[in-house]
Amino acid sequence: MKLYTYILFFLFAATISAQTALYNNGNLRIHEGGQIGFHTNFINESPLDNNLGLAGFYGSELLTVSGTVTPQFHDMEIALENNMQLNLGMDNTNNTNFIFGSIITPVAQPNVFYNFVDNSFYSGENDFSKIEGYAAITNQQNFGFPVGDDLFLRPLIINSESVNLFAKCAYFYENPSNAPTPLTSFDTGATDLDVEMVNTTEFWRLEGTVPSSVTLSWNGRSSIANLTDNVDEVIPVGFSKASRQWVNLVGSVPVGTLNEGFVTTESFIPDDYEAITLGSSKSPFEPFARDVLFIDNFYVSVNGDGINDNFYIEELEEFNSNFLQIYDRYGLKVFEKTDYVNEFVGFSNLNNIPFGESEGLPTGVYFYTIYIPEDDLNYQGFLYLSR
Repeated sequence: MKLYTYILFFLFAATISAQTALYNNGNLRIHEGGQIGFHTNFINESPLDNNLGLAGFYGSELLTVSGTVTPQFHDMEIALENNMQLNLGMDNTNNTNFIFGSIITPVAQPNVFYNFVDNSFYSGENDFSKIEGYAAITNQQNFGFPVGDDLFLRPLIINSESVNLFAKCAYFYENPSNAPTPLTSFDTGATDLDVEMVNTTEFWRLEGTVPSSVTLSWNGRSSIANLTDNVDEVIPVGFSKASRQWVNLVGSVPVGTLNEGFVTTESFIPDDYEAITLGSSKSPFEPFARDVLFIDNFYVSVNGDGINDNFYIEELEEFNSNFLQIYDRYGLKVFEKTDYVNEFVGFSNLNNIPFGESEGLPTGVYFYTIYIPEDDLNYQGFLYLSR
């Protein structure tokens, strides 16, 4: 029999709103196997930690979380037609399940954030369900921040050289030169010698003290074609606190097209930069002086019907060795194999996919890159995975 937790709480009519609110002054605790569903605003005025079980936020109304003490939940899920507004931080210690609706934090108050603590993770993030505002991690080394704005998921993937005691990230669909309060202007006209142009449509704010590399992606709204007509010249750039200008953070060759792709930075200390975004390099730029050839796009349908059930590239049989990598559309590596034949069947073979491993990777577009050592050849293309 499933164990449910029975909870004492005070329900009162808020004086500033017609909505009611659940008020916790010390009687709330979720035990193992317990579940609680919030269909109203939540005001937390007492320590709420060491919880187990599930806390869910549901309904058709905008729900707010406020109070003076940060609540901590074990498993949390959101299924809200009109989002959840955090006026107070929230900690998660296990899993956050994004079903529908976003978690919104006030960007004018960077001290309010949704915090993934220790080994916590998330699932189900998409354009309709994500964090609009600040997301944070505590005691984590590698992480993909599920941030975005009201229209798109625009995650930032961080790979740090050691564990971050704390790191925080937010996405802004804004011109960096007109960054919103309390941020100052990050003048896109102030560039280092090897930076040609800086994106004027979006940027990320990343805070952290541990040297890290970061992967940024772009989509059609990023307007990369306004920066360059050559995808090889796309670079990640950061607004240096020391020099007060945008500098090149390039660490990898960009993957994709002008309409969709990603690039990874060199290792840097996030706190040395006010903001990061995409830009273009001045030509010629030596790190990009290599040929990358596009080959066919592929369709992989892992439904067991014997047709396109795996990712098979006939041309690889002509070479003695190869190295294949597959990334999702945001730049998270999900598969890699030396001397690849046809092993990819829709599952990751890496340990950086903490959720949904048994169900396999989600349907969608993926990038692949192939390196042929014997002829020093580089290929890339797209594959569409369906189930």
